[in-house]
Amino acid sequence: MNRSPSYDGLVFTISDLAREGSAKMSLMARDYLNGGSMDEQTSGDNCSAYARYRLRPRVMVDVTCIDLSTLCLSSRVSFPCGIAPAAGHGLAHPDAEEGTGRAAAGKEVAMCLSTWSNSSLEAVAASTAGRVPLAQQLSLVKDEDTNLQLIRRAEAAGYRALFVTVDCVYLGKRVNEQRNGFSYPGHLKWGNLPHFNPAGSLETAVGWMEYETKGGWETVRWLKGVTSMEVWLKGILTPEDAELAVEAGADGLIVSNHGGRQLDGVPATIDCLAAIVDAVAGRIPVHLDGGIRRGSDMFKALALGAQHVWIGRPAVWGLAYKGEEGVRLALNLLEEEFRIVMALMGCRRVGEIKREHLALMGSDGMYRTLESTGKAKM
Repeated sequence: MNRSPSYDGLVFTISDLAREGSAKMSLMARDYLNGGSMDEQTSGDNCSAYARYRLRPRVMVDVTCIDLSTLCLSSRVSFPCGIAPAAGHGLAHPDAEEGTGRAAAGKEVAMCLSTWSNSSLEAVAASTAGRVPLAQQLSLVKDEDTNLQLIRRAEAAGYRALFVTVDCVYLGKRVNEQRNGFSYPGHLKWGNLPHFNPAGSLETAVGWMEYETKGGWETVRWLKGVTSMEVWLKGILTPEDAELAVEAGADGLIVSNHGGRQLDGVPATIDCLAAIVDAVAGRIPVHLDGGIRRGSDMFKALALGAQHVWIGRPAVWGLAYKGEEGVRLALNLLEEEFRIVMALMGCRRVGEIKREHLALMGSDGMYRTLESTGKAKM
């Protein structure tokens, strides 16, 4: 049975939401939230790469009853799509991350909060009322007390996991922000860093934070020793690092390239996924973010082995468009499309989505199943 979301006459897809939400932002906010680093090759590839993977539907399957639910951070969620950490939701809407949290709770999906959120982690936890699993993204800094204070606050507020960003030891060069002279508006605060005023340039903020890079893989073991929360690593792109992460004791991985906002020229996350899944070999969960714009994108990521996906910009576009209602619309659109794709692919449960449901074009222009392309060994 189709369950269509309540369309409003303007937004029928995430692409529509990107257009309408972006139109409501200031130029400075729009370029900051939507932009990537340098020539934005990677941010564009994150979306376009999904088109290279084609679907192989199976027919004559009874799909009268379809179950989209799955587990995320040991909790049942309504479908395998959560809200990824993104800085500065207050740039999109006055309700900021609290509005996003209420939408996540209403849709029963997971949410990860950015260190650089405008709402405090306590306020976001309150907005979800304990209805969904929460994770706290962590940007490690040289000041150990700052790290520990954030960890302790997240523990006390009931967060399940730390998503430790590992691909931001330097801030990528974001040309549009430089052209616009981007700075945070004076009325916005960083809710998780009350002792620091966000007003000013990003260079000022990064200079204060001074990202910690010296600990290497021992940092994972240190974090495991100071918190009861799960420790996930966000920003893994190679099977070599995935293997080292498992050896260091990480509880999970997020295949991510920071939405194309860091090192331009790295592959799309969907193209990195299969090799990382094979390297991990089921020892810990593997999730993915980057470029999810359709329910079919979600399906393809799960077919390549991700257990769950996360969306950043679609949630922000929804927030800019209509606040909490707009975020809920973004989730509704993806849920509806995912349900349709599952039905037409002959899958009744998320666990039935397999790699053989996909084909990839070879150098000769012919499509072959994933098992015969050698893609997972790249």
